[in-house]
Amino acid sequence: MTVAERVFRRGPFPVKFRLLEVRRVTRLTPHMMRVTLGGEDLVGFHSDSADDHVKLLIPNPGELKPAMPTMGPHGVVFPEGVARPATRDYTPRRHDPVAGELDLDFVLHGTGPGSTWAAKAKVGDFIGVAGPRGSLMVADDFDWYLFAGDPSGLPSISRRLEELPAGARAIVFLEVGDATEEIRLETRANMELTWLHRNGAAPGATDLLERAIRGLTLPPGDGFVWAAGEATSMRNIREFLVDERHLNKSWVRVIGYWKRNTADHEEPHD
Repeated sequence: MTVAERVFRRGPFPVKFRLLEVRRVTRLTPHMMRVTLGGEDLVGFHSDSADDHVKLLIPNPGELKPAMPTMGPHGVVFPEGVARPATRDYTPRRHDPVAGELDLDFVLHGTGPGSTWAAKAKVGDFIGVAGPRGSLMVADDFDWYLFAGDPSGLPSISRRLEELPAGARAIVFLEVGDATEEIRLETRANMELTWLHRNGAAPGATDLLERAIRGLTLPPGDGFVWAAGEATSMRNIREFLVDERHLNKSWVRVIGYWKRNTADHEEPHD
């Protein structure tokens, strides 16, 4: 198998906008909420990779449903005279086509359209979902996998761990506020898990993940790295792994999901 065949992108897929209804709301930790969505519009949805993201169309305050666009010849078209919904990217944590359910996990950080909506979400509420537009496919035969992230990266990491085959080796570093934010991770892989606690430090204000990765002796053989979290921290980790450890760039996927003191930060996912 060539380098290109071990990590490759599938897509792009056609855009479809789905209006989905909240079926369940589950508190996972003091700062993470799982919202289970369903509805007829979910038929045909698929998510092939733990790296996938969907675009949420979040109702404006006072709205039960967001304004839903259509695809015109020149792109997305919203109805005239309506307030456009805020949009944010989230990971499809679990999709069950038989039950007709989609789970999304939200970090409750007190501000932001997604966090605010999830904190108040209840059965019968609605939200719009578009995507995924494409999937990053990763072979399951690497000699080792390194996963690292803060709570924003936890949904993708949790899903990838569940999907790894028995016998795979997974090294995992997860930064959270304290022990109350730890969750149970299910995997058939041989997992070496380290929880890193901020212990009162603000999110994005520490270098816990970077120091943990710098102190790691990487195993022999071919490895795949996936990390996500605060953008500055992720940039430092990416530069260390590629420029100092000289890992194959095609096998290093490090993403800044958010940036401290910066609203509406977005990095390209493709």
